[in-house]
Amino acid sequence: MGTVRELVGDVEPADMTAAIEVRGLRMAYGSVEVLQGVDFAVAPGEVIALLGPNGAGNTTTIEILEGFRMSSAGVVQVLGVTPAGGDERWRARLGVVLQSWRDFHDLVHRLSDLDETTIMLTTHDLDEAEKLADRILILAGGRIVADGSADRLSREVSRDAQVRWSRGGEQFVHATQDATTFVRELFGQYGAEIGDLEVRRATLEDTYMEIVRRHEG
Repeated sequence: MGTVRELVGDVEPADMTAAIEVRGLRMAYGSVEVLQGVDFAVAPGEVIALLGPNGAGNTTTIEILEGFRMSSAGVVQVLGVTPAGGDERWRARLGVVLQSWRDFHDLVHRLSDLDETTIMLTTHDLDEAEKLADRILILAGGRIVADGSADRLSREVSRDAQVRWSRGGEQFVHATQDATTFVRELFGQYGAEIGDLEVRRATLEDTYMEIVRRHEG
């Protein structure tokens, strides 16, 4: 649970429109089709988190992108090259890193030095993924079932925010789609009586669990 795998590509933005391009990716182990038509693209310089439950095909996808495993079908391009046929010059532009839990917390700092580098993370630490990634991809049922920023995905799952507050020793919780207006009206009505105010939207973990539940239920 404490490791993260990085696929790092050193690519100049002028080189290509996509640092990673995957179309119709399929992978079968015997009669079991783990990947059933995976499609996504990663722009140069993007930081992407690929998330999915155990057995969803995250590791298989990364290994195909690295050129360590052949796909059953589909088109895969990394830095403009089909990974399975990548030469030493191509491999020299990639990095694959396994991070310990301790080192992972220093990754926020290291990304600031990698502005023109494309990074794909696969991790079980959803809090760190939310902080680090420009975009979240969720793999479930053999396909990419969600693609967007953590905030965008949370709003697609639930537009409600939870407003929590206390007044007169009592605790209150209210769900609303317009937290700003609700809080303004709350203070307009009760003013200084309001305490312990908190506005909470769904975290990436909440969003992830709900999306996976929908597609695997």
